[in-house]
Amino acid sequence: MNNPAATIAAVSTPPGKGGVALIRLSGEEAFDIAGRVFVPKNKKPFADLPLRMQVYGDIYLGKDRIDDGMMTKFKAPYSYTGEDTVEFTCHGGMLITKLVLESLFTAGAVPAAPGEYTRRAFMNGKLGLTEAEAIGTLLDAKSFDQVKLTSTEGRSRLSAALAEVRSDLLSVMSSIYARIDYPDEDLGEFSDDDAARILIAEKEKIEKLIRSYRTGKAVTEGIPTVICGKPNVGKSSLYNLLLGENAAIVTDTPGTTRDVLSGTVSLGRVMLDLFDTAGIRETDDPIEKIGVSRSRDAMEKATLILAVFDTSRPLDAEDLEIIGAVKRQNAEAIAVLNKTDLPTKIDVGEIRKYFANVVSLSALKEDTGELSAAVNRLFTDEKLVIGQDAVIFSARQNAALMKARDCIATAIEAYADGFAADAASSDVELALGAIGEIDGKAVCDEVVNDIFSKFCVGK
Repeated sequence: MNNPAATIAAVSTPPGKGGVALIRLSGEEAFDIAGRVFVPKNKKPFADLPLRMQVYGDIYLGKDRIDDGMMTKFKAPYSYTGEDTVEFTCHGGMLITKLVLESLFTAGAVPAAPGEYTRRAFMNGKLGLTEAEAIGTLLDAKSFDQVKLTSTEGRSRLSAALAEVRSDLLSVMSSIYARIDYPDEDLGEFSDDDAARILIAEKEKIEKLIRSYRTGKAVTEGIPTVICGKPNVGKSSLYNLLLGENAAIVTDTPGTTRDVLSGTVSLGRVMLDLFDTAGIRETDDPIEKIGVSRSRDAMEKATLILAVFDTSRPLDAEDLEIIGAVKRQNAEAIAVLNKTDLPTKIDVGEIRKYFANVVSLSALKEDTGELSAAVNRLFTDEKLVIGQDAVIFSARQNAALMKARDCIATAIEAYADGFAADAASSDVELALGAIGEIDGKAVCDEVVNDIFSKFCVGK
């Protein structure tokens, strides 16, 4: 990140040819720098131009006019970053955009670092760290549920839930300290019993948020998912169906897939990091052997295994070998009975002996509804409404909440064991610190740097 006193500039629209490009300038000297490169058509002095209104004018690089476009001024703190900010909308050619940006650098701005605009918004109190994380996830969203989870409303619900827990813990903390410091004045708002009851309620709220991580993680991070089975059962057809494109070669010849293919796909609410593997079987083909070995390695790393069986053929020794390999893994598993468009010869009852989750489909008919429902049941809480309920979505948030929960549990035990309030005070204070870590009120620079390093330049 630049010196916080520096005025930064960057293009906030994707590179390439387009109708318009947006260039953002932010910092203490934003208005002065903008006044050196922008001349309004109405010839008014830059300082007299209205705030938060687009003004049409010419953009200069030195003495050379390079483009005409729109300019908007935002006075601190009423901007995204909380600083004086100027936004330019120019024509969207790559060279024009580059020249406009160069004009701002020549006039005194410096290039913005990745995520620096949002980081400055965080530093200036315009948003919390949880909201910043959500914006980073929103920029990389690959599904509608990711958009809903990290939208303004979704971010607000989570921030409000965390603020409520923090406020309640602060009330308990201040009451405890008042009673410790002034034992004869009865200044404490809560008795020991009252404080214990409040802590129990806060622990339940925190546990509810922790439970939501299962859903948030599935929606945002993706579930490592392996499609496995013996050769020619339709693994690649299922892979193509889920991916929505013909990424894997499909033939009637067993052993066509020789390596592990991968792609990311949204299935219902869940993101899947999907891997199509070579058919697992004994083979003398040296290349196919490598593929089978890689398939087994992929299974060992999977969180979800889709074991595919051909319903038009009876179970055989190769199928049973697949079943054994799946059962040895520490992963959720779904038996996918494929080719239901053909006469059924497989013993479905036998499959159900080994798998708690069994779905039927025909990859040719492109119906994934039953599979989608099964995956959602395994990895999400279907009672949660994405975008309306508070849902945590990062390992950092989850770890901090678990720390807060454990500290509160210790404080509750202190009250239950009859210890004085000061015995619980340190644990409540630690819980408050953990909650503060989530929204950036008590977090180290290393964590902040890691979060904003994932942002693009211009945001």
